[in-house]
Amino acid sequence: MGLRKKQKSTAKATASRHLISDKLPKSPISEQYRTIRTNIQFSSVDQQLRSIMITSSGPSEGKSTTASNLAVVNAQQGKKVLFVDSDLRKPTAHYTFQQENFRGLTTVLTRQSALLDTIQPTRIEYLDILTSGPIPPNPAELLSSRAMEELLAEAYRIYDLVVFDTPPVLAVTDAQILANQCDGTILVVASGSTDKDSAIKAKDLLNSAKAKLLGVVLNMKKQNESSYYYYYGGK
Repeated sequence: MGLRKKQKSTAKATASRHLISDKLPKSPISEQYRTIRTNIQFSSVDQQLRSIMITSSGPSEGKSTTASNLAVVNAQQGKKVLFVDSDLRKPTAHYTFQQENFRGLTTVLTRQSALLDTIQPTRIEYLDILTSGPIPPNPAELLSSRAMEELLAEAYRIYDLVVFDTPPVLAVTDAQILANQCDGTILVVASGSTDKDSAIKAKDLLNSAKAKLLGVVLNMKKQNESSYYYYYGGK
């Protein structure tokens, strides 16, 4: 009985990590990710955004799902994209993209591996990934290091866009540290579960870190099946 429950749980977790923008590109949800992509592009007319980070006020609000799908829709547009799992405390991207995680961001920042040797291609054209690597004891120090600045500079020479998945803002300082280094920040809030005060506090913390807040993504909002998105997108 216990094994059966575990198998069901594993199957559910695997299904939840599917990249819908890759699996079902014509779905209404994928269309929404493309709309977000367009809005991001319009949000910075005079400056090309080379890096964006995705975060949320708390856990389980959909920031990793949003970040990975935004990376996919940008790659589908023909941009060369690097997805970086910078949640060094609870990384998930290696599961989502089904990659190994023996090396990654932490081994590059600690000079144990070179960036180009550590980046892994995905099966999605134009999209590469830098997984988190082994979980370190000092994530904030690593993300604020000179090595992180060097990593970004090298990534800019190769990629059109670098997308960072980060920990929640209210939990640790990691997101604030990265927000200061990225060209833009997206805050994800979950419909019906994100507390209003928490969202405001997260916004204030990002502003204090001098982040360029591009906008807020409302996640987990129930979609009415009669929506016009079905008319245009189909299933």
